[in-house]
Amino acid sequence: MFTEYKNLPNNSRVWIYQSDRVFTEQEVDFISKKATAFIEQWTRHGDNLRGSFTIRYSQFLVLAVDENFNNVSGCSIDASVRFVKELENELQIDLMNKLHVSFRDGANINIVQLAAFQEFAKAQKVTKETIVFNNMVQTKEEFATNWEIPAGKSWHNRFLN
Repeated sequence: MFTEYKNLPNNSRVWIYQSDRVFTEQEVDFISKKATAFIEQWTRHGDNLRGSFTIRYSQFLVLAVDENFNNVSGCSIDASVRFVKELENELQIDLMNKLHVSFRDGANINIVQLAAFQEFAKAQKVTKETIVFNNMVQTKEEFATNWEIPAGKSWHNRFLN
């Protein structure tokens, strides 16, 4: 069952999918309609899940579930992955590549292969102060407080001098 993202509790579980490119306005509308429809029928062994989504910077899709209402299961997570893969196919985008790293360069958001990020770090084009997107966060609260953080305070730190 769909609910507004802002109405989910802070301990709701989140999954972040970053696109390899910016969504067009039409794609944001398309994704929003598809995500709402998916969440309306999203279940765990026949029981409704209370979920939502948000799209940030026209490049990040965040799915969320209120586990106080019902916990997700392997099957319900698999269903969400199938949904994301359908979006990838329909929009010709890459949302599932875990070897992409995203960071800010001023107002610009860059998404690069991990190897390129490592090279930027070696060349000090990326530093401990560079804002990175920590897509490993697991709750709505962590998303709000620890998603956009300096590289020196995230898992990205291992690549910095």
